[in-house]
Amino acid sequence: MPVLSLPEAETLVAAALIRCRTAASNAAIVARALVRAEAEGLKSHGILRVPMYAAQAKVGKVDGFAVPEVTRPRPALLAIDAKYGFAYPAMYKAVDMLPGAAREFGIAAAGISRSHHVGVAGHPMEALANAGMMAMMFANAPAAMAPWGGTRATFGTDPVAFACPLPGRPPIVVDLSLSKVARGHILAAIQKGENIPEGWALDIDGKPTTDAKAALAGTMVPLGDAKGTALALMVELLAGGLTGANFATEASSFLDAEGPPPGTGQLIIAIDANSFANAMPRFAEMARIVEDQEGARLPGARRLKAHAKAKTEGIAISDALIAEIQAL
Repeated sequence: MPVLSLPEAETLVAAALIRCRTAASNAAIVARALVRAEAEGLKSHGILRVPMYAAQAKVGKVDGFAVPEVTRPRPALLAIDAKYGFAYPAMYKAVDMLPGAAREFGIAAAGISRSHHVGVAGHPMEALANAGMMAMMFANAPAAMAPWGGTRATFGTDPVAFACPLPGRPPIVVDLSLSKVARGHILAAIQKGENIPEGWALDIDGKPTTDAKAALAGTMVPLGDAKGTALALMVELLAGGLTGANFATEASSFLDAEGPPPGTGQLIIAIDANSFANAMPRFAEMARIVEDQEGARLPGARRLKAHAKAKTEGIAISDALIAEIQAL
């Protein structure tokens, strides 16, 4: 299996997106996000997404040339219209602008509408934490989970992410999907021709399945059962209702080039970490309490280790996937 350096992988991805009607500046941002996910072992949000993104850009389901537009409905609020483009340029516009507003007002928020797939939600939160912010993001996605007790997909897998700065070291980053596993794992299983573990998904009749294709056509099992769907309802209201974006049931799929743009939304909240007190020593103490326990680790530690290794050793990508990307 060929091994590419991270810059080589970014060049491969960006070139494919540019060939498929995406501006070079947007292609570079998207490529960086996908390759970083791959480098951190988060393959469901990595390079396997390139053919899907490219197909959608080619037909205009995602506008590869879109430039996010920012307005300020309140002094501490940013309204960001992603203009049916990729989510990454809009999210990093929020990352650039939120710290200044949060330092002035203590807290600031960005609502992103007419957006798309967010990839690894923890990455923009990590960037905000590196700027001294405690950060949270709520993002909705096309319908893939039924309400508890129901059988019809109503909520997305709706990622939630959080980051907290730590003195002199990388921040704590929490990033989770509200389904038991991210839906991208189902897609990866289909591409590999593998079954999935029981307990991940239900078929269209609401019955447990290990068939990845049946799972993709059915619904995902929520994280924490009824609690997971309650949290998904909260995210739909924050990321879709509050921002004016589409709800999960109104959004087209992230996985194909059919239909109109998904038009999903994200809500990002940034809090100046020193708004109430000199909090950094307390953050460090909480990290120490966790890490002092044998076998325990902070969320994101494994991801950081994988990324550091990939920076020096590169990432392995199958010949078939490279050929598919080069043919786009």
